[in-house]
Amino acid sequence: MQASRLLSILMLLQSRGRMTAPALAQALEVSTRTILRDIDQLSAAGVPLWGQPGRQGGFQLQAGWSTALTGMTEPEAQALLLAGLPGAAAELGLGGAAVSARLKLLASVPLPLRDLSNRVAQRLHLDPLDWYRAPDEPRFLQEVAHAVWHAQRLRLRYASWTGEAERTLEPLGLVIKAGAWYLVARRAAQTAGRTYRTYRLASIQALRATGEGFERPADFDLPTWWRESAQRFEAELRRLEVRVRVTPRGLGWLRNARLLHAPLPAPPEGQGTELSLAFESEEMAARQLLAFGAELEVLAPEGVRQAVADQARAVGALYARPRRA
Repeated sequence: MQASRLLSILMLLQSRGRMTAPALAQALEVSTRTILRDIDQLSAAGVPLWGQPGRQGGFQLQAGWSTALTGMTEPEAQALLLAGLPGAAAELGLGGAAVSARLKLLASVPLPLRDLSNRVAQRLHLDPLDWYRAPDEPRFLQEVAHAVWHAQRLRLRYASWTGEAERTLEPLGLVIKAGAWYLVARRAAQTAGRTYRTYRLASIQALRATGEGFERPADFDLPTWWRESAQRFEAELRRLEVRVRVTPRGLGWLRNARLLHAPLPAPPEGQGTELSLAFESEEMAARQLLAFGAELEVLAPEGVRQAVADQARAVGALYARPRRA
């Protein structure tokens, strides 16, 4: 385990340049003290690395020095072959580069592992879209990607639920989620702050590359920011708690509808399961829960219970009338 970690430290420093002990510890999921001990062992073994104190300091390898370790294990090769989405690469205009990189990867591994490409493709397939969902078709994906790669500002017209507005943005990263592309960026006028926002690329109505560069914030980490932002969004979006009692049949429907967000308690013998669900509003809760019919009963709050009853009566009245020719 320690030997693997020492090698990982070398690879990180070789690929990323200077890194602080806390950054290495976070990347390898160990303590900072462990990293400092590992650095001492690497130095004692003759690895030419040095540290620089201070706010902008860290550890780095001597310029021009690199490891000669090129061997790759079968699990590592499998992981690399699964690491990318061919569809996403093609949408970014990198389809040819992805194929070329795959061929180079296969050429670099030992002969017994070179049939991994076909084996992985025939055993695992990645489909990022949900059922009954068509993929977004953003018109400006490649232009936005170019601006992200080269840290250049964009001027765009964006359509949100409040209307259309002109924005000058500093694009920091692209995210693909459930078949939809999103841009993480900050307003050009807010470079002194840390206000990052998410923009759906399919909602961009017009776009112009300004050619103006900008300095990326040194402390911005896209995966960390996206994970925390998504958690905040879901928590703010589903603030209404609705208590329900559901039959075993309805419980299966709830699972299929992806409305369950917590482990279920064991129901009392002969009774339905009582649990809490989260929704955006009383209206949204009533619309979704009405679909479960008599397999689910709303217990609280009273506003949602009444809204479901009102909608059920309206549906009953509609179908009680003779059908129009």
